Amino acid sequence: MAEETRYINCIICPMSCQIAVAMEGGEILSMEGYACARGKAYAETELKDPRRMMTTTVRINNAVQPLLPVVSSEALPKGKIKDCADFCSAVVADAPVKKGDVIVADILGLGVDIVASRSMDRV
Repeated sequence: MAEETRYINCIICPMSCQIAVAMEGGEILSMEGYACARGKAYAETELKDPRRMMTTTVRINNAVQPLLPVVSSEALPKGKIKDCADFCSAVVADAPVKKGDVIVADILGLGVDIVASRSMDRV
């Protein structure tokens, strides 16, 4: 396989470093352009196991609003976001809910909880 260079724009801090990563056969050979260890770690993760936070809504019974905003407690594997969103589309919570309450524990066995991102009173 031929060596290829991939470019990653780091989103960890306001410096937004552009990191050049030389790769061959899916393995990282070298990296240039990061200003800190967090940038290097971000680029490695982005290339080998990209992850994203997920925000969505779930239905809620007996509340002042029909939908409750929720967020993943930590980043999920990027390839599982749609599956997690589909799962959440069938979830129905019951009011009252406090911000930070776990709405779905260990979604799809990924070790990540889906939590309420706001409180909602019962009507």
